Amino acid sequence: MKFKGRAWRFGTNIDTDAIIPARYLNTSDPDELAKHCMEDADPGFVTAMKPGDIIVADSNFGCGSSREHAPIAIKAAGVSCVIARSFARIFYRNAFNMGLPIFECGDAVDGISEGDTIEVDAATGEMLNVTSQRKFRAHPIPPFMQELIASGGLMKYAQMRRLQRD
Repeated sequence: MKFKGRAWRFGTNIDTDAIIPARYLNTSDPDELAKHCMEDADPGFVTAMKPGDIIVADSNFGCGSSREHAPIAIKAAGVSCVIARSFARIFYRNAFNMGLPIFECGDAVDGISEGDTIEVDAATGEMLNVTSQRKFRAHPIPPFMQELIASGGLMKYAQMRRLQRD
């Protein structure tokens, strides 16, 4: 599982309200949530980003509420993965449950600028800033978690496994 895209930089303590504002929580439709992803943090993000782009943030990304809408909005917007110095624990869990790959790597956060092209290998944790040719290493995503992501999240993974057993 490999990802490549342009980096979009965000700061510290990006909470779930910045990821998907509460005024849009009257729906759980991924396509509708995607239209408003990161709207309060960067109003032009959704219209300017391209599928496969990567969010790079500082510490405590996804803090705030435990809403699953946040990783759903990010994934549905077309973001391939998120790299941060650290994630709020509930966001970390929700991201994998929803099938959104995330990586903790402070060195990468320090070495990636807005607009840089980034390549990430989930199996090895290797990251390459193609723009600067700097390399970084995060913890790889374990094979089971890669299966969750490839399946589209925990619920889809469980459904797939159930169908395989039947």
